[in-house]
This record gives sequence, structure tokens and C-alpha cells, in this order.
Amino acid sequence: MSQESMIFPWQHAVWAGLIAQKKTLPHAMLLRGPAGIGKLQFAQALSKALLCQQPKADGHACGVCASCGWFAQGSHPDFRLLAPEQDQTDEDAPAPAKTTAKKTQISVAQVRELGGFLELSSHHNDGVRIALICPAEGLNVASANALLKMLEEPPPGVIFLLVAHQPQRLLPTITSRCRKVDMPVPDMQGALAWLSEQGVEQAELRLAYAGGSPMAARDQAESKPLELILGQLARGAGADAHSLATMLNALGMAEAMRVLQKWLYDLLACRFAVQARYHLLHNAALQALAKSVDLAQMLELQRKLDDAYRSATHPLNNELQLESLMLQYVQLFSVKTRT
Repeated sequence: MSQESMIFPWQHAVWAGLIAQKKTLPHAMLLRGPAGIGKLQFAQALSKALLCQQPKADGHACGVCASCGWFAQGSHPDFRLLAPEQDQTDEDAPAPAKTTAKKTQISVAQVRELGGFLELSSHHNDGVRIALICPAEGLNVASANALLKMLEEPPPGVIFLLVAHQPQRLLPTITSRCRKVDMPVPDMQGALAWLSEQGVEQAELRLAYAGGSPMAARDQAESKPLELILGQLARGAGADAHSLATMLNALGMAEAMRVLQKWLYDLLACRFAVQARYHLLHNAALQALAKSVDLAQMLELQRKLDDAYRSATHPLNNELQLESLMLQYVQLFSVKTRT
């Protein structure tokens, strides 16, 4: 993969702006925007470029120097990536097929280990070291406070790159110590063009489900677990609550709540004779379910999903909670929907 391909076409303007300020970049930047638009890839490309010994004229890393080699191997002595333990480091990767819950928090032990890294001297004379944290909202109270101390008194030459899909969940004191960089969401034409290059079929329908995030649309098109979940939800009262809970738990609690919230949003829209927004591929099933749904119970379930989403990072027994929610889901419909 070429260095230019590490960022996406809709990110070129932001890239050019930051590279132009390369000598005066702040010690901490918050890259914020919805998931699935390439923020982590951008942050990784920027980290590699800032550490590169002989960057190209456009600011991209050369890809051939020793620094680029270390970075490609995941062993650069001046770079650290903090992500939730046992979680994926690619914000746009499809959900794993495993059924165990993913960890969603960055622990205080990880941040303290980062502190030890920051105490070391840089491997190169220019003194640049980079700490990339993704997703930054994965910091819990203890780890966020530990990081805050580092942001308040940053070591010389250290650049913190925080990537956030939900920046409102960050401590205001952390946000206030970062320069905010709003990462662009591609327009419809640009997103569809990119998806076409990736060979995604029914790209417009996939993009609608992903809320305009092209990488999420690409990965959802390849996600068999998601298709199985939506297929079960489409069965209404005939859905298998236990299987649904197990499959949703494998996505991680936050993503599971997003899947369910989108489904109920469209179910509610169809209940009032409005076109589905996200699930265009399942519009017929949603229209049929909307005829037999109990509106009061659906609004109550929607409230519970909102509560569960807000507590998604808490160390709860998520599968039991999901099974309870899915039992309530199948009870929304009259027996006429049973198969």
C-alpha cells in the first residue's frame, strides 16, 4: 500500500493543513468525528510521517527509512498506541466471529505504562515521540485522570493524538487541553465512488445503514454476524432472543446498542408510515412488523436501550442484559408474527 493510500480522498485538506503546521503542532490533538470515516488510519499515517527521517514533499512518510520500517513492523521505539485491551486497533474492522465480549476500556495500568514510555529519551535527535489513543472515550475515570496529568505537564517533544468517535464522553478537562480537529465525512458522491472501488455491492443501501460512513458500509457488507442479527430482528415475535443476545454480545455492548437503536428507529418510522432511514434492505420486513408492534412497549424498550448505551463501558454482565432486552423485543409483537 502506498503512503498516499493510507489516508482517504476526503482527508486531503485536513492533512495539508496539519503538515503545513508541522513545526508548530500542539502537544495534543483531538481527532473527532463519527466512526467509520478513517480517523485512526489518518492518525497512524500522521504519526508515521512525523517520525519519518526523510518525508516526501507532500508530508507523507517515505516508507523506506529505518523509522518507517520500525513503524510498519509495530516496533517503533518512539510510538505507542493505546487501545482497549483485547480490542481491535482498527476502527473500521468488521466485528469478530467470537462470542466473548470485547473490552471497551483503556485501563489505568495502560496509561501508567505510557507514562514510563514518556520518561524515556527519544530514539532520534529531533526528540519527537507520539502517543496515539483510540478510542479516547475508552478511557475510564481513573485512566482519564492519569492521562490528564500528562496533558497538563507534557514532556518535551511528545505529541498526543486522541481519536474520538464520541468526544462528548471525554472529560472536559481533557478536551480543553487538546486542539480539536474535526475530521471530514465524505459526501455521498465521494463515499459511493470509494465503495465502488472496494467492490461493494448495493453501495447506496449499505451507506444508508452506515449513516454515511464508507468504511463502516464496506465492513457491514462483509459482516455475516450483522446480517444474521438483522435477519433475526426481522422475525419479530419469532426471533430467538438467546441467539440474538449471543450475537450482539460479540459486537461489544456499544455497537450492539447502536444496531438495536437503528432498528427501533426505523421500526418507529414505519409505524408512522415513514420510509426507513437505515435498513432499506429490510424495509418490507419493517413495514410488516410495524403493523403489529405495541407502540408503548417499543418506546419503553427504546428508553432502556438508551440507558444501556450510556452504561456500555461499565463492567456488567452484558449477555444477560442483552438477553433481557431481546426477550422484551420479541414481546413487542402480536402472536400473528410468530413463525
